[in-house]
Amino acid sequence: MKTINAIIIDDLQDSRDLLKQDLLDYCPHVNIIGEADGVVSGLKVIKQLNPELVFLDINMNDGSGFDLLEIINEPSFSIIFTTASDLYAIKAFKFSAVDYLLKPIDIDDLIAAVNKLENNTAATKDNYELLKNNLETKEIERIALHTQEKIHICPIADIIRCESSVNYTTFYFKDGSKKMITKTLKYFDQILTGSGFFRVHQSHLINSDFIKEYVKLDGGYLVMKDGTNIPISNRKKAEVVKLISAL
Repeated sequence: MKTINAIIIDDLQDSRDLLKQDLLDYCPHVNIIGEADGVVSGLKVIKQLNPELVFLDINMNDGSGFDLLEIINEPSFSIIFTTASDLYAIKAFKFSAVDYLLKPIDIDDLIAAVNKLENNTAATKDNYELLKNNLETKEIERIALHTQEKIHICPIADIIRCESSVNYTTFYFKDGSKKMITKTLKYFDQILTGSGFFRVHQSHLINSDFIKEYVKLDGGYLVMKDGTNIPISNRKKAEVVKLISAL
């Protein structure tokens, strides 16, 4: 397994020590070559050691992880954020498709984050900009979607519906385009519910803004504004009727 040279930037010594020990025990191919306790010292260590991976805290005594990234502008290394954040912030990370570890760090999450890095699915500068915006505005308006070709930053208001296909999810947009994403519908259900989306069927997640009508015939189904008919599972019918009554 290829060795990954990494540094840890966190203003808490205990946090750095604990992460180093966890990496030694569970990800021994991640070689910690340096550490820092803030933005200024972090920049110095990055320039001196040229790491492949940085474990980066968000809130530090002399600034934030985003301040460091803005100074660097075009990072040549992968980033895994470490944070002790609230539920909103965690949702912002998921919308932005940026890797993060929630303190106290779960070992399975640490291993998964490192494995994702090894599979070359690290986030881009656009993802970090989207994350910063989502954290600052407290109103999530865009989502980062990974296709096989690129990462798309898409307005949530443009998504009509999402449809499951085994371990993939196809997004349908109001301009008629669609994108297949290599994540399950369950994943998107967890982060989009609460932003105007509703899981009406095992295979369908819809944006309530695009509901045209509810047809009671043939077991019940929704007609969306793009003309598609979406089935409703029996256990969801009462919730759908309640949803439509509230629109």
